[in-house]
Amino acid sequence: MSENSSPVPACRVFAVRVEPSGRTFEAPESLTILEAASFDGLRLPRSCRNGTCRTCMCHMNAGRVRYTIEWPGLSKEEKVEGFILPCVAIAESDLVIEVPHATEI
Repeated sequence: MSENSSPVPACRVFAVRVEPSGRTFEAPESLTILEAASFDGLRLPRSCRNGTCRTCMCHMNAGRVRYTIEWPGLSKEEKVEGFILPCVAIAESDLVIEVPHATEI
């Protein structure tokens, strides 16, 4: 490594627990929650994958997320109540989400 280059920061990885099944998977900050679940063999409800159709909408019981788009298809009230769109949400902490229709792939 030259003296002008800096090390590449490690990608943070968070644990996501899906209720009511209790299934967990790892969600690196480089993937959306939907992508991370798929890579770990878990199918979450989905359709558009761009934050507009709301098929993937679920309740987040614990944790923090950020979005890949400026204003995902959630109302201000839904955000306050803890709803998220996993197709465009990236974990910023460990999460607990409610997804009753999650299935193993």
